[in-house]
Amino acid sequence: MLARTCPKFSLHPLSDKRVRARTRPYVMKRILILQHVPHETLGTIETALCKAKLPFEYLELFRAIPSRPDLSQAAGMVVLGGPMNVDQTDEFPFLAAEVDWIREAIDRGLPVLGVCLGSQLIAKALGASVRPNGIKEIGWYPLQLLAEAREDRLLRGCVPDQTVFQWHGDTFDLPTGAVQLARSELCENQAFRYGENAYAFQFHIEVTAPMIDAWLDADENRREVAELDYIDPPVIRNRTPKEMPTLQTLSAVVFSRFAAMCVAHA
Repeated sequence: MLARTCPKFSLHPLSDKRVRARTRPYVMKRILILQHVPHETLGTIETALCKAKLPFEYLELFRAIPSRPDLSQAAGMVVLGGPMNVDQTDEFPFLAAEVDWIREAIDRGLPVLGVCLGSQLIAKALGASVRPNGIKEIGWYPLQLLAEAREDRLLRGCVPDQTVFQWHGDTFDLPTGAVQLARSELCENQAFRYGENAYAFQFHIEVTAPMIDAWLDADENRREVAELDYIDPPVIRNRTPKEMPTLQTLSAVVFSRFAAMCVAHA
């Protein structure tokens, strides 16, 4: 349940009317959450938004394509992950619409955070190509924060060598003018910043242990993993209790800083 200081709004699937999930008056601009599948949610990003008392609104794109959001009333945007490719616009027509929304949000200078598919959509919105990575990363993997991350407003002070959760098969080229922030041995472009306020993270630091279990149990994900002889779900589950405390320390720092950026636009 959401804290009382964090009123939540969601998009009604059958109409374009927003449904109020709390009775507290709506007094701030909201954070728009672009959601592609039901099981990929904000995770610990929600904790940071609630601590900052920021209202947020899920746009459940898998249910219906909403009318164009009024970004003048937004304090920020979070673009979540999903199993689709950014170019599957015939099967998932919302992908084309949200690329346009992402570009507008960036042009307005809004804080924008993309996770996994969300990072790839940001890259596409900025004119970069998205392509197969060559090998899928699913589970816990080492990540290196680059020198450019040392003074970055989200990542400064974070330990350079991290272990993060991954679930992706595609990667992006670095957009022109973007600053690369992280890499790994299996995927060169793991994170970038564009301008001052747009961030793309290929990895998932927002996950919780229950989210990982839910992802491993999702039918579509189970079919994907079954085709990969180098991915072992029991090993992933066994590593999660060991890796989760450090991951949550990282996510608390990064997402609290992102929330502070959004407060400045609220």
